[in-house]
Amino acid sequence: MVCAVLLTGLPGSAMAAPPPSWQDAASGVSAGQLDVPLNKSQMLTVDQPVGRVMVGNAEVADVMPITTKSIYVLGKKIGTTSLTVFDKADHVMAVVDVAVGPDIVSLRRQIGELLPGEKIGASISNDAIVLTGVASSAPAIDRAVQLAKTYSGDKVVNMVSLGASQQVMLEVRFSEVQRDTAKKLGIGAFLNSQSGRFDGVFGNGAQLVPDKDTGVGVMQRTAVTDTFGVFRQLFNIGGVGIEGTLDALESKGLVKTLAQPTLIALSGETASFLAGGEFPIPVVQNGNSSGGAAQVTVEFKPFGVSLAFTPTVLADKVISLAVEPEVSAIDQSSSVQINGLSIPGLRTRRASTVLELHDGEAFAIAGLMQKDFGTTVRQLPILGSLPILGTLFRSTGFQRGETELVIVVIPHLVKPVKPAQISLPTDRVKDAREGDLFLMGRTDGAVPVLPAPEGATAPASDSKKAKEKRDGYEY
Repeated sequence: MVCAVLLTGLPGSAMAAPPPSWQDAASGVSAGQLDVPLNKSQMLTVDQPVGRVMVGNAEVADVMPITTKSIYVLGKKIGTTSLTVFDKADHVMAVVDVAVGPDIVSLRRQIGELLPGEKIGASISNDAIVLTGVASSAPAIDRAVQLAKTYSGDKVVNMVSLGASQQVMLEVRFSEVQRDTAKKLGIGAFLNSQSGRFDGVFGNGAQLVPDKDTGVGVMQRTAVTDTFGVFRQLFNIGGVGIEGTLDALESKGLVKTLAQPTLIALSGETASFLAGGEFPIPVVQNGNSSGGAAQVTVEFKPFGVSLAFTPTVLADKVISLAVEPEVSAIDQSSSVQINGLSIPGLRTRRASTVLELHDGEAFAIAGLMQKDFGTTVRQLPILGSLPILGTLFRSTGFQRGETELVIVVIPHLVKPVKPAQISLPTDRVKDAREGDLFLMGRTDGAVPVLPAPEGATAPASDSKKAKEKRDGYEY
């Protein structure tokens, strides 16, 4: 077993300091320290022939004389012990402190091979590994710590710092287009008498309300949108009136939404913001155990444009992003009625993902293409099914909707600029004077052209760099 260890050991390892002068002139006994890597060996050489050797803790180190002047020392367990060397006359000629620790030489070699270009050093403090130096990115520090843990477990002291603070600006673009088309054509009929009102079984949201003077029904539209053309004809037969309406409606709508939130965060930190508001929602609280009445409280729900992201700058300017963008708006069409209160719904577009991009690259993280089509037919039984004439007894409509949505993220590595190079939106707006307001109808005054900011190479209209600096950051 000893022979096998000798073959795998690294005599003369750089971890061990050069042997001190083992001879103490005052006492005639040698003293010093020998550093031995864990599971590796060192050779100890003395000036006089060795009679025997003795180790204080055999679990920490194993010793064996190889020649008359050389001793083999094997590190078995992290710790310290003492080695006593006797001469042929059984006199103590050397006492050596043996320190067994992690193989720091192999760790340094692995850091150099796996993390080339990183200025990270490693040393030993007692039984822990201390990492020092400057790294180019946070992932490089994490890899070095993981390597060190393979040698000393959790006993790693990380004192490595980043070369420079890395800040990431994330630009998110919500682009959405909604198209709605609706058509309606049909006949609505109603029966009315002076003594009462009878609504027709088909129609488009109309009703008859008795006139307070004549008692004859007057039609009122209750639909959200009125028809384009309406005609009404009243027949009196025995005090009963027959009233009809022609429903002809065609509507088209186009809604375009573009939100572009921007947020900056330090690498490894989370940043978030909300540009919108909060709307109240009544919440019913249960009564107490003694049978008290339930109480209604108000809870506020946020809506608007929100963004939360956590960037991590990797090697070669690769940015890892954990991003959660969201755009929401109050939707009255999905509202519900509770105890006479109308509670609106929310129309929400949300995405959550993790991806890696280079500086300035764009990536579509979410998209939606949705098409909805629906038809509605309302008719009188039997009569509405008659050929040709059935058209007079039914109302037909259809509605079609199309939605296209794309969410794009663009990360940038940025650095701050000097305060004098930043301009605010309010700098371009000036309060109007009384003459401009009342005589010229101007709501804002003229803003003089400001000189180019210090350090800019061209005016703002000609230099993208100067514009970026005035916006508060620099790529």
